[in-house]
Amino acid sequence: MKLNEAVSKRLSELLDERNMTQYQLYMKSGVPKSTIGNIINCSYDSVKLRIIHEMCQGLGIGIDTFFASPLFKEDNLEP
Repeated sequence: MKLNEAVSKRLSELLDERNMTQYQLYMKSGVPKSTIGNIINCSYDSVKLRIIHEMCQGLGIGIDTFFASPLFKEDNLEP
């Protein structure tokens, strides 16, 4: 799996766990709703760490929690 796909899946998981919509995340994080949608839809080849950090703040988690997922294990990611 590509890194942007892993980020997309992880963000979707976290939103589902919190029963949160993309709009609610936008309101809490300040990350534009269109950007959140583009991340979910894998429209970007890469996502800036700053954006992930801002979304984490909106989700109420640390960036370490975001990446603490089997999705980001090296064996699961394409080079």
